[in-house]
Amino acid sequence: MKKIITIITLSSLILTSCGSDKKENVADLPAIPVKVAGNTENSNSAYITASGKIESENSANLSTRMMGYVTKVNVKVGQNVSAGQLLVSINNTDLQAKKAQVDASITQATAGYNNAKKDYDRFVNLFAQQSASQKELDDMTARYEMAKAGLEAVKQMRNEVMAQFSYSNITAPFSGTVTNTFVKEGDMANPGMPLVSIEGASRLQVTAMVSESDISNVKNGMSVKINVKSLNKEVAGKVSEVSLSAKNTGGQYLVKVTLDKMDKQILSGMFVNVQFPTAKKEVTSVKSDVVMIPESALVRQGQLSGIYTIGNDNIAILRWLRIGKTFGNQVEVLSGLAADEQYIVSAEGKLFNGAKVSVQ
Repeated sequence: MKKIITIITLSSLILTSCGSDKKENVADLPAIPVKVAGNTENSNSAYITASGKIESENSANLSTRMMGYVTKVNVKVGQNVSAGQLLVSINNTDLQAKKAQVDASITQATAGYNNAKKDYDRFVNLFAQQSASQKELDDMTARYEMAKAGLEAVKQMRNEVMAQFSYSNITAPFSGTVTNTFVKEGDMANPGMPLVSIEGASRLQVTAMVSESDISNVKNGMSVKINVKSLNKEVAGKVSEVSLSAKNTGGQYLVKVTLDKMDKQILSGMFVNVQFPTAKKEVTSVKSDVVMIPESALVRQGQLSGIYTIGNDNIAILRWLRIGKTFGNQVEVLSGLAADEQYIVSAEGKLFNGAKVSVQ
């Protein structure tokens, strides 16, 4: 029995000595320079973010109402065009034949109308002189009205044919840039099939989708910040449209934002983050402070998220957190960190739990 007690005592001494050696090793390490920050509450400067995409305010896919072979594509992708400029020509030989037929019909109808009008005027005079009966005047009046209606009908038919010519020569509805061409010379153009897409170069806008929990904070006319990811640039804009229905958008509400200034580097199709400022609200729940920390300060291990705080004797302590929504580069802390506590933002070395730190 004494032997067992002696062995246990020796083992305890060995473990104690090992632990003390480890503490001495950690204590001997130089202090890691770190930068700390205090916490901030959610104030009027807080904002919500939404992903969006740059697009032109004016955009159109041009098509035709007639069937025919494409005779010429007069523009290329990326070309700037002006309003009324010819973009695509479609073979219109059949329209020219119809126009010739209608012109001949107009000539024939005009001759018939002129002859009927002369006879009508003559019978009006004869009837006034009691040299023609009422029945003869009525017949002549009906003939005159029919000739007049026939002439008007062929004139309207000519207007219809002339309107079809506008669909054989596709022109730009506004000044802009050609973004795509869907046909080439020799292709068959069909009604409703897009031929050319064009976007206006005057104004750009952002279309963003906002969740139902945040849409109440977005108001028409409010100023927002737009972060263009690919250019790492921030520009200003204003909300121009706010959809009040999410029926066909999967629970997301469509918001359109107009850019305040044009920038040649910003192109249609670029992805952006839109920051909508939120007004400070009176919080009626038990927790009155919303703790926000930079996302870069988080320490992630698997599905766990934590942050380093400073304990007694300037020791780094890893504390696990329960985080909530992300607002731009800020993360909401639901639990694990008080609003008045300091935490480590960055370090000039690798931090670990229990490391000595030096606040810069």
